Amino acid sequence: MKVNIRQYRVLDLEEVLNSWEVATRLSHPFMTDEFIAQERTNVAEIYIPNTDTWVAELEGEVKGFIALMGNEVGAIFLQPNYHGRGIGKALMDKAQEIHGNLEVEVFKVNNIGRNFYSKYGFEQLQEKLHEPTGQQVLRLKFTAKSGSQ
Repeated sequence: MKVNIRQYRVLDLEEVLNSWEVATRLSHPFMTDEFIAQERTNVAEIYIPNTDTWVAELEGEVKGFIALMGNEVGAIFLQPNYHGRGIGKALMDKAQEIHGNLEVEVFKVNNIGRNFYSKYGFEQLQEKLHEPTGQQVLRLKFTAKSGSQ
């Protein structure tokens, strides 16, 4: 299975939003339909236009994406049936290739995300409350090995 990691294009928006929503519903069951609908609009109108976004493409279809704000991973989402196939790692490798050290925030209850970040080598920096949802959020950091930048 050949994954093509490439820069986001406006034509990718629907596939990116679909990957985001399906994965969000799976990993964030506490989010209401209203919250998800609002965030979907925010992803399209605020987040994507203001981030450095890369997509994972398989056989011409976008199956996931990573959105970067400097060395901060603002989002990384894959279609759930593509989890565990190295696609998320390929997206994170691209982010690390560009920025070296990385940081990310993940909901404490998001076991899928937490397991992925832990396997990749992220370590916890702090825990805080996410006001809009009332959930705890973990801030994680990945430190690139010297010489790999």
